[in-house]
Amino acid sequence: MGNSNTSDSFVEQFVLLLKSRVPLIIVVTPEEQRTLELVNEARKKRDPKSWLVSWDLAEKFAYPIESDPQKLPEAPEPKMAMDKILELSKSRSSNGDIYVLRDFHDLWKSNPEYKRRLKSLATKLPLTKSSVVVTTPHRDIPAELRDVALVIELDLPTASDLRLHLDKKLEQIEKSDKITIKLDGNGRQQLANAAVGLSRSQADRAFNKALVNDSILDDQDVVLVMEEKKSVVRESGALEFYSPGEGVQDAVGGLEVLKGWLDKRSHAFSEEAKNYGLPSPRGLALIGIPGTGKSLSAKLIARQWRMPLLRLDIGAVFGSLVGESEEKIRKALKLAELVAPCVLWIDELEKSLSSGDSDGGTSKRVLGTFLTWMQEKRSPIFVVATANDVSALPPELLRRGRFDEIFFLDLPTSVERGEIVKVHLGKRRRQVRDFELDRIVAASEGYVGAEIEQAVIDALYSAFDDGRREVNTDDVINALVHLVPLSKSQWERINELRGWLADGRARSASYEEAQLAIDNQVNVNLEFGQ
Repeated sequence: MGNSNTSDSFVEQFVLLLKSRVPLIIVVTPEEQRTLELVNEARKKRDPKSWLVSWDLAEKFAYPIESDPQKLPEAPEPKMAMDKILELSKSRSSNGDIYVLRDFHDLWKSNPEYKRRLKSLATKLPLTKSSVVVTTPHRDIPAELRDVALVIELDLPTASDLRLHLDKKLEQIEKSDKITIKLDGNGRQQLANAAVGLSRSQADRAFNKALVNDSILDDQDVVLVMEEKKSVVRESGALEFYSPGEGVQDAVGGLEVLKGWLDKRSHAFSEEAKNYGLPSPRGLALIGIPGTGKSLSAKLIARQWRMPLLRLDIGAVFGSLVGESEEKIRKALKLAELVAPCVLWIDELEKSLSSGDSDGGTSKRVLGTFLTWMQEKRSPIFVVATANDVSALPPELLRRGRFDEIFFLDLPTSVERGEIVKVHLGKRRRQVRDFELDRIVAASEGYVGAEIEQAVIDALYSAFDDGRREVNTDDVINALVHLVPLSKSQWERINELRGWLADGRARSASYEEAQLAIDNQVNVNLEFGQ
C-alpha cells in the first residue's frame, strides 16, 4: 500500500495509523526533521503521554523533539536497539510510544539479519500500542517487509506549508534590529510560492540567502528564491526550471494556427474558466521537421501563459539499478505537480522512449509510468512533448486523449519565412526596412527557421570580416546559397513526415495555406530533392 501526503493530511493519516496499531510505518521522504515534527504532532493528538524516541548508529536512543525525564536504555548496535524497543513497548503498553529508526534503510541493505529482526519486531508490536517508523528517501522497500509495513509518502511542502514556516521565521527575525522586513501579506505569499518545489530546509536556505544579501527582505527577494530553486531543481538531474517570462521573447516566427490555438486557451487555468466548466488543457504534441521551432514553441507557451517552464530530460531519468529509473520519473513528475500550474516540456521524446527491449524493458516501464501519470494527473500541468521522428514513438503515446492536439510543424511557408527573417534580423539589432525582404524570402524556400537564423548569423560574420561594413541583403542570400538545407539533404525523410500529416494524424501548425499545400502535393518529391 502506498499513499502521498502533504503536512496536514499526513498528520491526520498518521493519527489513524497509530489508532489502528499499525506496527511498522515506512515514510518515504528526504525530509527527516520535518517528518519527526509531523509524527510528533500526530503523537500528541493520539496520546500526549506517549513517547517519541529515535535511534540511529550515531546518537543511539534519543528524544529527537521533546525530552522526557526518564533515561533511555543503552543500545550501541541495531540488534540490541530492536530488542530494547520490544521491551519498552511491553512495559509501556498503555501509552503506545513511537520509535523512529533513522538511516535504517542503509542497515537493512548491508545486513539481511536486520530485515528479519525488524519483521519479527513488527509481528510482535500489535500486542502493544507502539509503532516503529523508518524514514527513507527511497521507495525500494525490501520485499520481506512489504507484508507487515505500511508505506506512505510525505510530499515536499506546499505553498501554505512554506508560508506558515516563513511567518514563524519572520516573527523571530522581527525582534532583531539587524534585519529590515518590507513584506506585506501578499509579498510573503509570493515569497512562499517562489519556494514551492523545495524541501523545507532548502527553502530555509533560500530565505536565509535573501535575508543576508542586503539585510532587507522585500519583494525583490522573490527573484533570489527563484534562482535558488533553479539550482536545486537542476541538481535533481532530470528537470530544468525556467521562471515565468524567462527565456524566449518574440522569437517564434509563423505558426499562426498553433498560436491561435494557444490564444484561445491562455486563460484556461483561471478560476473563471473552472467555474465556467472548462477542463484544464492537458497538453500538446509537436511533431515535425527538425529546426522548425518546436522547442521555441514550448518556451513561447510558458511565456504567453505566464507560467513556469520545467524541461524534463527523460534521458537523465535512466539509471543502472533496478527500479531507479521509475523512481526518478516519479520524483520528477511529483515535483512538477508541486510547481503547478506550469508547463512541462519533454524535448525529443523519441530519443528516450524508443529503445524497445534493448534496455531490459526499462524504457517501457518508464513510458508506462509516464502514460499512467498523464492519464490520471489532476494538477494543472500542460505537457508539451516534441519529437522529430514520429515513427520511433510508441503508438500508445499519441493516442487521442493523452494530448489535446497534435500539431505538425512543416517547412515554413513564404509568409512564415518573412516573419522568421524579421525576428532574426531584429534580434541582431538590424532594421528590416534596410533589407529586400522579398528577395530573402524567395531565396530561403525550403529552409527551416533554424537554417534561416544561421544564414543571418553567417551574413553578419561575412560583413564584419569585410571591413566591419553593414550587412545587406546579398550577404544573407549568399549565406543561404552556401547552406545545404534539410529539405535537400533529407528530402526522402521529410516527405515521409509530410505523408504522416496528410494521413490526418496531426494538424498543421502553420497558416492554412500550408495544410492545403500538403493536401495537394504530399506525394510529390520536394523541389530540392528532385
